[in-house]
Amino acid sequence: MSYQNITVSAAVRGIVRTLCQQEELVLLRDHLLRLDHQSRHDRFHGFMDDSFIERYAEKCANDGTVIIAYLEDGVVRGAAELHPPATSSDLPEIAFSVERGLRRLGVGSLLFQKLIEEAHARGYRRLRITTGAQNDAMRALANKFGAHLSFCQGESTGTIEVEQTAPPAFAPAAVIPIDAARAVIQFNRAYWKFWLGLYGWKQAA
Repeated sequence: MSYQNITVSAAVRGIVRTLCQQEELVLLRDHLLRLDHQSRHDRFHGFMDDSFIERYAEKCANDGTVIIAYLEDGVVRGAAELHPPATSSDLPEIAFSVERGLRRLGVGSLLFQKLIEEAHARGYRRLRITTGAQNDAMRALANKFGAHLSFCQGESTGTIEVEQTAPPAFAPAAVIPIDAARAVIQFNRAYWKFWLGLYGWKQAA
């Protein structure tokens, strides 16, 4: 397995956690509605009006989609979506969105890493990703995590091998302060110190 060394900017001060599908529907919906025109176009492979996004968020809350979110002051500013396969022959599908003010700070990479961990925990072996042909940032992020993308009819589609991407030791997405997550991603020793701390285990400084 290859473990990604991700750098998260010191300017990033939120938390990463999984949203409760029903109770926190509004947080995902509001995040998607805040996306600027180009970001919305990239995320949905074309401009989608507000009513579409509202229906989409409601569907995510009811179809088993896992939403791992980056939040600042209780507001979702980035989201990684893990959609269950529609049929036994389909692959789980993943999608990402980060608001423009938080681009290129490591938020997308952190969300991607946590989503891979969640997929691994659920026993998924392969994931499908689809992004617009002009979404260079998303394609670069997917390539970073080993996606094999191909171009067809205005979209880039590909798959990710979960076993080759997930770190050798992890826990499913929980409430993770970004400062701690930064250390977790860069150093395995700091990773274990953080998780043991969550469970009340003390270590000598």
